[in-house]
Amino acid sequence: DTLLFLWSITVSIFGIGGLLGSAGSRYLTVKYGKKKCLLCNNLLMIAASSIMGFSKMAQSFEMILVGRFLCGISAGLCVPLHHQYTGEISPKKLRGFANATSSVFWTLGKAMGQVAGQRELLGSQSLWPVLMAFSALPALVQLLTLPFFPESPPYLLMQKGDQEGCKKAIRQLWGEGQHQADIDDIMKEKATTKNTKILSVLELMKEPAFRWQLYMIVILTATIQLCGINAV
Repeated sequence: DTLLFLWSITVSIFGIGGLLGSAGSRYLTVKYGKKKCLLCNNLLMIAASSIMGFSKMAQSFEMILVGRFLCGISAGLCVPLHHQYTGEISPKKLRGFANATSSVFWTLGKAMGQVAGQRELLGSQSLWPVLMAFSALPALVQLLTLPFFPESPPYLLMQKGDQEGCKKAIRQLWGEGQHQADIDDIMKEKATTKNTKILSVLELMKEPAFRWQLYMIVILTATIQLCGINAV
């Protein structure tokens, strides 16, 4: 019973960390920008993976609990950050495609993790710490490559008011050319959202105008979790 209880906490604590991470994503992105948040998030994931990877050597299951919790926080931060950053640095005609690829790679990563976790590969008694530390590898790749990308142009213009920085970022991302129309679109968005109140989660749940959209999201998310795909 004790082992079952500890195993259940180990599995579920990831979701608790994800809830906390996603709750703080808006504040962090507004204050520090999406690129900086993603860079720091990679450091968090590397730290979490290292803690789990050394848990067997330290003979501490508590390290797995802590690592899973930190992984959850990192994932909770990463999902909204990644979608926003990918969409904002993409040209308008490729924005939908870029956002769709995020879900594709997210699913591909889960499938690769499940395959690597087979006992014939990294799921053996001797190699499972390597499996738990493996998530540090993609985080390290992004940590090394992301500094070569600029900050999100909408963030530079809307939050920082840096029009020259925004133009420079757009030229770096989309090449030389006439991008004034894109800058004008960002300015229009800034003017539109200037007097718009940002709703909290509780206010969003109470707002009648968004009730059916909220129902739809909850039902779809719950259906995905309960459709048996994890068992498959």
